[in-house]
Amino acid sequence: MMLFMPPVMNGQARNNSKQSLSWLSSDNNNSSVTTSDLATETVNPWDIALCVVGTVISCENAIVVAVIFYTPTLRTPMFILIGSLALADLLGGVGLILNFIFLYLLNFEAARLVSAALLIASFSASVCSLLAITMDRYLSLYNALTYHTERTTTFTYLVLFAIWVTCISLGSLPVVGWNCLEDETSCSVIKPITKNNAAVLSVSFLLIFALMLQLYVQICKIAFRHAQQIAVQYHFVATSSTSTRKGISTLSVILGTFAACWVPFAIYCLIADSSYPLIYTYVTVLPATCNSVINPIIYAYRNPDIQKSLWVACCGCISSNFSFRPRSSSDV
Repeated sequence: MMLFMPPVMNGQARNNSKQSLSWLSSDNNNSSVTTSDLATETVNPWDIALCVVGTVISCENAIVVAVIFYTPTLRTPMFILIGSLALADLLGGVGLILNFIFLYLLNFEAARLVSAALLIASFSASVCSLLAITMDRYLSLYNALTYHTERTTTFTYLVLFAIWVTCISLGSLPVVGWNCLEDETSCSVIKPITKNNAAVLSVSFLLIFALMLQLYVQICKIAFRHAQQIAVQYHFVATSSTSTRKGISTLSVILGTFAACWVPFAIYCLIADSSYPLIYTYVTVLPATCNSVINPIIYAYRNPDIQKSLWVACCGCISSNFSFRPRSSSDV
């Protein structure tokens, strides 16, 4: 692993440079680092990369949260779910920034536990919010006639309340004692989480991914059926087929991006432990965090209503080239 280091370094410093002080570390022998030591202590470039990604995540999603919060018309179930996703990713980005601060400025047990709790809770809420959005898309197509009466704002808030309570409870487990600080042999690749707890989180994620995959398959089937009905009724075979293929391509990109970002890390947490080289953890966890960079682009910035609110917020007007088209709840 490449590190930034001074030209002259004694043996002990060189040995310490091979381990990170972060919550991902498999080693706990490093002592606390103070502000004055930053100039001489090595800084892991992977930690810098995670901090930069966290900053980008925070900025992107803070804009989405602000737009949805300050725009009264964006209070429908669809946008509430997008807001939940953006808030979860925002907290995840803040968690990555705090992890870097705790790593090099406040390196003590309580800080590591708080950092791990925030990251677990926020990214769990992000994945669960993605599942909720997928289910909302499916229901909007499957129950198109009754969707707007069944999917009320109150119902959506109740679902999100259950999601956030569950995710916050998961995040609090390391703080209340479910950690490996007293027995480092039981640590997973994401210290201070134990190997068993990391395995449970990974299996839960893979089950959520399997459910999302099944829902998207059903969405594609319903879209094909609707396209065929429209083609037969209005004789728009070419247009309907092209639109359906475009929609399925979009769903494939969404699901493929999600899988590429998260599945490697989930599988690695199942098969690896703290004895594995730390660089493997960084290589898998960095793409997982990058999913929170992509989420606002896919689910928020492509939406014309959010684009309109951004135009109004930035320049007080709407671009003359801005166009609208009718959008359903499945068009996120």
